Amino acid sequence: RRQKKTSSHAVTELENTKDCSQAEKPLFCLSHPTERLRLFCEQCDQPVCRDCVVDGHRQHPYDFTGNVIHRHGDALRELLKSTQQRMGTLEGVLNQIDDMGSAVRSRTEAVAAEICLFASGYVKVIEEHRDRLLKQLEDLKVQKENLLHLRKAQLQQLLLDMRTGVEFTERLLTSGSDLEILITKGVVASRLAKLNSIAYNTHPNVEDGIQFSPQERAGQCRGYEVFGAILNKVVDPARCALLGEDLHNARQNKLTGFTLLCNDTTGERMGRGGEAVQVTITHKDKRDCAIKPTVCDNGDGTYHISYSPEDPGLYAVCVYVKGQHVKGSPFTLAVKNKFREHQGVFHCCTFCSSGGQKAARCACGGTMPGGYQGCGHGHKGHPGCAHWSCCGQVRESSECLGEPPSNSSQRSLLRTVDL
Repeated sequence: RRQKKTSSHAVTELENTKDCSQAEKPLFCLSHPTERLRLFCEQCDQPVCRDCVVDGHRQHPYDFTGNVIHRHGDALRELLKSTQQRMGTLEGVLNQIDDMGSAVRSRTEAVAAEICLFASGYVKVIEEHRDRLLKQLEDLKVQKENLLHLRKAQLQQLLLDMRTGVEFTERLLTSGSDLEILITKGVVASRLAKLNSIAYNTHPNVEDGIQFSPQERAGQCRGYEVFGAILNKVVDPARCALLGEDLHNARQNKLTGFTLLCNDTTGERMGRGGEAVQVTITHKDKRDCAIKPTVCDNGDGTYHISYSPEDPGLYAVCVYVKGQHVKGSPFTLAVKNKFREHQGVFHCCTFCSSGGQKAARCACGGTMPGGYQGCGHGHKGHPGCAHWSCCGQVRESSECLGEPPSNSSQRSLLRTVDL
């Protein structure tokens, strides 16, 4: 209070700060420091002093602050209430987010435990399946080795018998007397003939075609689906078969095809796909004329080969599996001209189908008296049954073999069809 700068300030005890904060403090105008802010300009929405009203707010509506505080305070309280409600809503949303985060963490831990349990069980199943496959492979190896040992022992015994017979015969011919040769030649010749008559396969009767297919379904083990199987079958091109009604015949510009059935060395169906199948179709008379076929693997040991020939004639078809011809390959394919449909009418006679028109003709060549250019029942050239007017064919479901008619006869045939 003794200092000039603070001598006019209001001073109170610290204990009375609450009462002091509630006490009205005079506020002075920034533009007129000596004037207190007692008025409120409605247009500018700000407190003003008396000099401001006279100077810059002369035409503006104004009133004392005590008269307008209730109206502006109520609006501010409404806005405060709305804001407080939104704050409550946001706090509720934040609480929900915290609760959801806790639920996500709990659920994640539970799912992680399920994954670990599933993975550990799956690993055990895979290891068990691996051990089963290895044992199956070992059994298959032992089986093939036993067959090879048996086959080898049989051939070795046959070779030993032949060598013994050859050595005895050579010694007889070189060291034996004439009488000894004549006495024993029957027995020796019978023995050698018997040895020569024994049939044996020049190839081992065991194949090394052991494969592992990781995509092959192996069923279920302890509720888990497992994959991977050992395949022992090997395709034999000489035992494969070509199937199809249109194997040796086709039509120009018509999609056709046949089926290749792959069998193993025992003649049984392979039952799976994946073989290297190649098909070539080349014209026998025209150079650089070939058909590009499409090979579709059905996945069950069968392959569908489809093609559409553009030029008629004879073609050489070659079907290869693993670079070798299959049984029945190569074979000849005859491609006929494009199927021609009938342009006329299948009728009993021209006279009836045209309604008695004299200009209506028929490809059967029949005529009628009285200037009729077409055929009639029982008259000259009538085939005696229903036939096509365009080519004379007597079968309704047949290909038109006649040449296209001239303009005049074509008009007559069209007239017949219209009638």
